[in-house]
Amino acid sequence: MKITEHIEKSNGKTLFSFEILPPEKGQGIDGIYHGIEPLLDFSPSFIDVTYHREDYVLRKRSGGGFDKVITRKRPGTVAICAAITSKYKVDTVPHIICGGFSKEETENALIELSFLGIDNVLALRGDNMKSEPRFTPEPDGNQNTLELIEQMLDMNQGKYMDEDLENTAKSNFCVGVAGYPEKHHEAPNLKKDLEFLKKKVDLGAEYIVTQMFFNNAKFFDFVDKVRAMGINVPIIPGLKPLTTKSQLSLLPKSFHIDIPEDLAEAVENCNNNAAVMEVGVEWAIQQCKELKAAGVPILHFYTMSKAKATAAICKHIF
Repeated sequence: MKITEHIEKSNGKTLFSFEILPPEKGQGIDGIYHGIEPLLDFSPSFIDVTYHREDYVLRKRSGGGFDKVITRKRPGTVAICAAITSKYKVDTVPHIICGGFSKEETENALIELSFLGIDNVLALRGDNMKSEPRFTPEPDGNQNTLELIEQMLDMNQGKYMDEDLENTAKSNFCVGVAGYPEKHHEAPNLKKDLEFLKKKVDLGAEYIVTQMFFNNAKFFDFVDKVRAMGINVPIIPGLKPLTTKSQLSLLPKSFHIDIPEDLAEAVENCNNNAAVMEVGVEWAIQQCKELKAAGVPILHFYTMSKAKATAAICKHIF
């Protein structure tokens, strides 16, 4: 079922969803299941599965010089979506990214998803490789999210890269995109960021899921600005409970977000990470109550494939 259909059929009830990470290369899928099963009691409408693009390392040759060796740290998004759908009968949303993929590779991935009956995708540009100072698209790949969305919607019309194909099957993807209540870190300002978001929606994106945030006022302000621009698709807030002290520095650095002073001070006063989790869970519960009262369609949690904190929140919310 499409995300938009889940929302339409909810009759105004706030739904639950969450996001997981594929396991590190060489690891099995059991860790994924352990991160999902404690959350099934709360009837998730869908589960997002992220994709991490390839990176590379330089390996020294025995005779001198270096070889550039491509690595893939978290493969398996399509297969994981298939496994989750088959095992738990829950809709999945694979992340499809521009970075590291040719348009042909993207088309092949979309064909596989369509064969599997997966009809939701989240279109993302993706991050730059750690070795790159800025994002560099593939020469034969989608240069940005707009091109990626266009490719997805072309397939919905039965239009493939090979224009000579006849009697082509139409896919049925519901395309989601990301929104940033605190602005994408590469955008010069929030206005420009919102203008780009509008281009994505005008092109055909059907819903927005936001980057994590810890201050609901920033989310509500974001929604007001988005609506004022004439963007009327569902906006799904993304949430993450703090669980360790190290996240006070890691999350702002990785995701370019602010952590409110009151929350940061409470975490700093904790003696251990168990206490941090209690603080993080309680903060998220209050966020969720306010967001739910405001009528958000879905509460979406970034679990990092760890269910404990999200389950503790859901017991109070759903």
